[in-house]
Amino acid sequence: MTKIKRALISVSDKTGIVELAKILRDFDCEIISTGGTQKVLESAGIKVTDIREVTGNPEAFGGRMKTISFNVESALLFDRERDREEAEKLNIKPIDMVVCNLYPFAEVKRNNADFETLIENIDIGG
Repeated sequence: MTKIKRALISVSDKTGIVELAKILRDFDCEIISTGGTQKVLESAGIKVTDIREVTGNPEAFGGRMKTISFNVESALLFDRERDREEAEKLNIKPIDMVVCNLYPFAEVKRNNADFETLIENIDIGG
């Protein structure tokens, strides 16, 4: 079984996220996070690596652009055996786990939200 060494956590519904992060931390897992999730985890005393340290980019466009980057996508997608040397040359460290959830689009829609609000709720939450 592969050891989970790095996890990316970015959620809109933060229920249970502190407990999960504590378990990961107890197994010496580096936790990478974004915005609101990062604040919740840090306020619970959990050490977090800011996603900007991984992406090398600022958060932009009202928080809609946080994790999409060459560095994050590469860390998730490279083949751990076949691409290891190339990843090392590119200074890409694998991300072994992603914890995310969806914005509550159906709930927002039920509340007769306007079009712009609906658009803002089509994404993973974090």
